[in-house]
Amino acid sequence: MYGELIPESVKKTLLKQKYHIVGRHSAVKTCRWVRKSLVENTVCYKSKFYGIQTHRCLQMTCALNFCTQQCLYCWRYYDSSIDRTKMTDIEVDDPQEIIQGALIEQKRLLSGYNPKAHNKVDPLKYSEALSPKHVAISLSGEPTLYPRLGELIEEFHRMDFTTFLVTNGTVPERLSEITEPTQLYVSVSAPTEEIYRRLCRPQIHDGWQKLNETLEMLHSFSCPTVLRLTLVKQHNLEHVEDYAKLIAKAESVYIEPKAYMWVGHSRDRLALSHMPTHEEIREFSENLSQLTGYRILDESTPSRVVLLSKLAAPMKLI
Repeated sequence: MYGELIPESVKKTLLKQKYHIVGRHSAVKTCRWVRKSLVENTVCYKSKFYGIQTHRCLQMTCALNFCTQQCLYCWRYYDSSIDRTKMTDIEVDDPQEIIQGALIEQKRLLSGYNPKAHNKVDPLKYSEALSPKHVAISLSGEPTLYPRLGELIEEFHRMDFTTFLVTNGTVPERLSEITEPTQLYVSVSAPTEEIYRRLCRPQIHDGWQKLNETLEMLHSFSCPTVLRLTLVKQHNLEHVEDYAKLIAKAESVYIEPKAYMWVGHSRDRLALSHMPTHEEIREFSENLSQLTGYRILDESTPSRVVLLSKLAAPMKLI
């Protein structure tokens, strides 16, 4: 069933990491913040910033093992021995089937938190978690490679989900044609082409140009747009002035400077010393604020992330 799209070695590794594979190129994995919300009654920074219900968030991908980059800081597992930069030459799964499969697997992933077996979990909260209302289309791979992404978003909206789409910005032609998500994230992990080639390691020849096309078109979106700056010491944290220039081009609603976290497979490529502290992220954000006019609205120390905007306060999504 998975042969031609997900090599067996990749599948075995992902299953060990508690990914639940859906169909031929999709997957679900429970975010640790969902688990913490159920057991410890804490919330993720997306709840703190934008008001979503952490325990009702579905984290999924429709492009498992497909990406246009091989970022040094990426914690996901990927197979670098084969070309996985496009999905237009394969038969892809139907959006409705992907969603139904993802919801089934989410319930399986949460089954261990049943209050009958886990006395720290509130029964009502658990019941709500089994019926998610928010979806983060990210997890692994580049979702804009999935040719039917617009239909996927439309179907989630038909089911009254809020949608968070996270993209590396290298497929602007897909972004220009899809139904808008509730919120659009663009990962901008390099402020210059030189850093982009070294840190993001594009697998397509025009990745930097494509990213800039995406940034230039952000003002045309009516949904809130976010630039996610994943900051890595000794790579991009020291380049706040260059980031300010890109932000002036994009004019996104929000900016989220966030620390690279030394987890997963990124530990094979980077050292613990590359992970910024929250204080360093805060200092970067203060400098960025002075250069761009974006104000600091909020921050989350556990996630090492700061929220900036020209709005007086973030828009709540529920």
